[in-house]
Amino acid sequence: MPFADQLISRDTARSLTRAIHAAAPDAELTALRAAPSRIDALALRERADLLRDALLADLPGDYATLARTVRVAREDAQFTGWLIWPVTSALATRAVQENEPAAFDDAMELLASLTGRLTSEFAVRTLLRHDLDRALDTIVGGWTGSPDADVRRLASEGTRPYLPWSVRVPHILARPGATVPVLDALYRDESEYVRRSVANHLNDLSRDHPEVVVDTARRWLNHPAATTERLVRHGLRTLVKRGHPGALELLGFAPAALEVDGPHLDRETVPFGGTVRFTAAIRNIGDAAARLTIDYVVHHRKANGQQTGKTFKLTTRTLAPDERIQVEREHSFRPITTRRYYPGRQSVSLQINGVESPRADFDLTSPDAP
Repeated sequence: MPFADQLISRDTARSLTRAIHAAAPDAELTALRAAPSRIDALALRERADLLRDALLADLPGDYATLARTVRVAREDAQFTGWLIWPVTSALATRAVQENEPAAFDDAMELLASLTGRLTSEFAVRTLLRHDLDRALDTIVGGWTGSPDADVRRLASEGTRPYLPWSVRVPHILARPGATVPVLDALYRDESEYVRRSVANHLNDLSRDHPEVVVDTARRWLNHPAATTERLVRHGLRTLVKRGHPGALELLGFAPAALEVDGPHLDRETVPFGGTVRFTAAIRNIGDAAARLTIDYVVHHRKANGQQTGKTFKLTTRTLAPDERIQVEREHSFRPITTRRYYPGRQSVSLQINGVESPRADFDLTSPDAP
């Protein structure tokens, strides 16, 4: 993931100031000119918010005044990139403050027109939070049918329940299926860019509403495009890792009669920063071919001494009756920013078509162990 200063930097703030000055030469832009000196200590979204607030302070007045300035700035081809995030955020904020339908609808139009320069997916959340139904009317009735793939992707990405780097939209989280009409309109889209967003959106929904997701995916598979099966597999990935029976069945991973030997570990003690290797043998002891999705689960020790599982993809195979395969994997405990490792007892298990094997235990040493 890029660092904040690689995306919204002092130079970004200066470029935004120049663009707004060209569009509104009489504005003093005091807050925008001061922004570069305040930006370094901030995280990415805080940087976008700083520039948004500076823009709103430097261009007081009603929504229409701000929108006119942005439309003038938009005529310059250099008005693009990460400086667009605070601009679209300012438009959405001012429209919500004004609380007038005309301002709301115009902000939706402007965000769509700017999303090709940098996605408006973060800014549209402000409008969704203010009036979800009005925003969805525009998104379903207009954006999903746009000839512009960037706008169609905005329809899906901007309404994701758990969009990274963004604020949550409580009504989307509380209303199961509220955004399904958006996905229904886009799952057969010609653009992989759009379909990837649809799959990620579906995966987001699965965190809270797995049955809605499985029912939606089943409908799509009943009326598929050539790309639908791949999209559904990606959209159901979290449910498959969780061993959700409906998702597994939909993808053809039925319960199977198996003999599982393992996992067997290559060591009982793993040094911090080191690796553990495991092997396992799997045999189909049933009378029919078995389609298998094989994952492994690392049960990490938590600070309180309990364990929490993290599932990793291993392989997908189809075994004929009496066919046997061996699987192996080396798992690293090198330090990473997204997980803290606690020394002590850890475990590894297999998960095959949602069914977990017995666990194999090992001890992870502390970082300062000799």
